[in-house]
Amino acid sequence: MQRLIAGLAAAALAVSASPASAAAPVDPVGEFVQDLQAVGEAALKAPELLMKATLYRTGVRGVGVRDSLGCRVQPMRTLAVDPKVVPRHSVVFIKETVGLPLPNGGVHDGVWYASDTGGAIKGRRIDLYAGASAAAMRALASLNLKTLTVTRISSFDGCPPSS
Repeated sequence: MQRLIAGLAAAALAVSASPASAAAPVDPVGEFVQDLQAVGEAALKAPELLMKATLYRTGVRGVGVRDSLGCRVQPMRTLAVDPKVVPRHSVVFIKETVGLPLPNGGVHDGVWYASDTGGAIKGRRIDLYAGASAAAMRALASLNLKTLTVTRISSFDGCPPSS
């Protein structure tokens, strides 16, 4: 959330500094609030799935640094799914991950990107990408083998945004 607020502040400064802003008033904060309301409404309408979670990291058992879309995996953001249950390119909200520490020092907002698959990921099972090291998995250790609440809130094109 802090990342989004900082981005909005930077966008507001850039817009107010440009000569075009005098001709067409822009309200990035208002637009952000409208976007949040739309996501919130979508989350309220979206069904929640209870899914068993496991964790993974790169560098073990042939796990590479690219997901099944060919994109770089993002620690604490990349999610491996069974595409028959959760389509790839889905943005999902996992409420149990809200507040977990992120590698950059921030806290997790619960948003994950379904961009990976795995041979053992079948049915209502998800695999959360923790990072490259065993130490990176500590932040998610309490969720390993737990049932989590997964809500599809949106979709993305191409590769997921990097954190």
